[in-house]
Amino acid sequence: MEPKKTEFILMKKAVFLIVIVLIIDQLSKIWLKTHFVLGEEIKVMGLDWFRIHFLENNGMAWGTESGGKNGKLFLTSFRLVAIVGIGYWLYDTAKKDSPKVLIIAIALIFAGALGNIFDSVFYGVIFSDSYNQIASFLPEGGGYSSVFHGKVVDLFYFPFIDNAELPSWIPEINFNWPDWLPFIGGNRFSLFTDRYFTFFQYVFNVADAAITTGVSLLLVFNKKAFPKSKEKEPSDYIVPPVVVKHYQKP
Repeated sequence: MEPKKTEFILMKKAVFLIVIVLIIDQLSKIWLKTHFVLGEEIKVMGLDWFRIHFLENNGMAWGTESGGKNGKLFLTSFRLVAIVGIGYWLYDTAKKDSPKVLIIAIALIFAGALGNIFDSVFYGVIFSDSYNQIASFLPEGGGYSSVFHGKVVDLFYFPFIDNAELPSWIPEINFNWPDWLPFIGGNRFSLFTDRYFTFFQYVFNVADAAITTGVSLLLVFNKKAFPKSKEKEPSDYIVPPVVVKHYQKP
């Protein structure tokens, strides 16, 4: 197959995968925003370990937070720059007819990053806030924030072990760092002081899952994704003729 045709087919498949992930991601978030109040939770099929939990965060993956409005703006700007780099990486990978697992992994990472960027850039403008009320889509009075300051919507929650007590043989660790230590000196360090824990406590969305799957593919199939190239002689290389001279004794 011609290189140009192969490149087109690979990019077409990658774009199709990206579009599918984005549609599922955005539809699930819009449905949640327009049907749930912030903090509301339901059990899926009555299962304790599979729940839909409405959470919003300032832009970090898996329900974690970034620092205030400035941190939010920096994070969104960084993501916009990163998405351009990932997009070029995907194009260059398809152009070089790289392994399919690499193209799939990059496409998933690109789709996940783009899905969360969409929340950060537009959700503050197109939705009202969800505090003690169900959000409205395109409210007359404007959204809950401005462009670049929207919050990322998370919804999937899998508390496989919920509110379990730590074994008595695990001690509480509680102390102050020495004052002479830079950055953390004088701060208190606590571990296992809360004797109850939940596993898995992170709340995430389809975009987060896509990014995690893409990174996992690169780690698990590292050798397939990044095969070592063997040095080959160029196809137009011509072996010079060997000239043998015969000498006669005088």
